[in-house]
Amino acid sequence: MKKILIIGATSAIAEATARLWAAQGHQLYLLGRNAEHLQNMAADLKIRGAESVSYAASDLNDFAKHAAALDAATQALGGLDIVLIAHGTLGDQKASEQDFSVTLQELNTNAISVISLLTHLANHFEAHKHGSIAVISSVAGDRGRQSNYVYGTAKGAVTLFTQGLRNRLHKSGVQVLTIKPGFVDTPMTAGIDKKGLLWASPEAIARSIVSGIEKRRDVVYAPWFWIGIMAVIRGIPERVFKKLRL
Repeated sequence: MKKILIIGATSAIAEATARLWAAQGHQLYLLGRNAEHLQNMAADLKIRGAESVSYAASDLNDFAKHAAALDAATQALGGLDIVLIAHGTLGDQKASEQDFSVTLQELNTNAISVISLLTHLANHFEAHKHGSIAVISSVAGDRGRQSNYVYGTAKGAVTLFTQGLRNRLHKSGVQVLTIKPGFVDTPMTAGIDKKGLLWASPEAIARSIVSGIEKRRDVVYAPWFWIGIMAVIRGIPERVFKKLRL
């Protein structure tokens, strides 16, 4: 039985992952914005087999409260074995282009808040010399594209930060897993009308997360075929790439 903290627990991917862990009989602590949603999730996860489920509502953009929120979760669980960081927003690229305050909000939510949480968590896990930290980044962080480069910048920062953290914590026996989903059919992408073969369900991403932690992977592209897609995209010369409408 594992003691698992899920941050951004009300996101579609996090909720699907929590259900898998509940079915395995783990202890869960849910941290997110919407108290009513968290309460409903907790009741559902107990029915699905979780050993115990606790939760707390928190504004993850209030960085000053991160340490207290993590301490409360650790105390409620009696320790930490796994942490999944899954919060974020897709953002409005066009609005960000016109107003830096919008860009700053997106960077705070998708990058700086994650880095703040990881800083606290890294020190905890390093001291205890065991456990897994899993962070949802995105394939968007692999290369900047005109259609979502603000979001991609945030996710690229998270990817690079977790890479360095993995290097730091390896000697302590702590896993740092970077999850890079492609297109996922969630409420966050509900405004996108055309969804093709490349789109995955939150449940598919959840299975990749659980498997990646169990197999102690470093990086997981979800679904797997994004490994090849992003290898091609990263390999396009900049003189060509800048002319593409991506």
